[in-house]
Amino acid sequence: MSTGYAPPFSRNDPSPLAQWFWTVDRGLLGATLALMGLGVALSFASSPAAILADQSITDPFHYAWRMMVFTGAGLMVMLTASLMSPRGVRRIAVLALVCAILVMLLLPFIGNEVKGASRWISFGPFSLQPSEFAKPGLIVFAAWMFAESQKGQGVPGVSIAFLAYAVTVALLLIQPDIGQTLLITTTFMAVFFMAGVPFKWMAVLMSLALGGMAALYVIFDHVRVRVAKFIAPSTDGVEQIDKASEAIRAGGLVGRGVGEGVMKRHVPDLHTDFIYSVGAEEFGLLLSLILIGLYAYIVLKGLRTAMRLTDPFEQTAAAGLFILVGLQAAINVAVNLNLIPTKGMTLPFLSYGGSSMLAMSLTIGFALALTRRRPGAYEPGQTLERRRIF
Repeated sequence: MSTGYAPPFSRNDPSPLAQWFWTVDRGLLGATLALMGLGVALSFASSPAAILADQSITDPFHYAWRMMVFTGAGLMVMLTASLMSPRGVRRIAVLALVCAILVMLLLPFIGNEVKGASRWISFGPFSLQPSEFAKPGLIVFAAWMFAESQKGQGVPGVSIAFLAYAVTVALLLIQPDIGQTLLITTTFMAVFFMAGVPFKWMAVLMSLALGGMAALYVIFDHVRVRVAKFIAPSTDGVEQIDKASEAIRAGGLVGRGVGEGVMKRHVPDLHTDFIYSVGAEEFGLLLSLILIGLYAYIVLKGLRTAMRLTDPFEQTAAAGLFILVGLQAAINVAVNLNLIPTKGMTLPFLSYGGSSMLAMSLTIGFALALTRRRPGAYEPGQTLERRRIF
């Protein structure tokens, strides 16, 4: 009698769930679920210290319970999105982008201002950050437009994609949100490159991006302040980075132990932007390497899988979504390690926050949907020959 693993569905089962189970990339799904589980675990480690900043909260696990709700909702969003067809992904992505842009247009009038930035809109006890949903929406939409341009049917896809990018970035700068602007710009350039753009155009885009970064430094005072403090740290004004770095160093190889973190009590925003330092202090370098390994696996495996797709839209959109997740994770970890100036960027699936969790779940859900093993989606041995956009 066999005692081996029995799949929940037969390969001959025609139901949508069975077809999803046998076509979805279970390795990428498993790595994402592992990150979600670690996010909930770290929320229980960080919540008791995080409530010290808000005397109105009495439950030490207030943020942990809410994180569990966000994670459950994110799981539903990811699984639902992964069931979609590529056409369904396009439709929902465009809807997400349009809705995000409309809400961002209203933020100067109805948004909540926090630390000098109007990025959120409140719905009772919950807040929504529309820019989080604009990211996957813009990447999928841009990939779609670039693919339409390749068909040579007169669709001005490149112009439309750049217009959507320009509108999104303009609204982000109004808030202002420099971190999201840089993230979207870098990912958009990566999608543009993967769409088959000649290197000379990429050189022009990179020059424009560098000029834009210089302009941001001149225009926004807080950008100059952050860069100056990163280059020449002083004894004041860098408490977040200093305390986060101390927490990471205190963790050593195996950490202080569950709930034994001390430095985390002095790290501002420890449950959001600096959750990585909490994990490093309590679980040490080993957990840090596991986290980085999970993100690296998702990005590298995702890109490898996406590059084997035969459809230009599916290939470019899926690769762009995996790059988006990887870049955001890399930026957050680099900030925690004091390798770059602070950006206010969440760590995907680990940082506390409903908008971040739902948007990242939607991002991975889109990517899983686009990379499912449908008939004709992958053709081994066939090299995809791309037509130049220009």
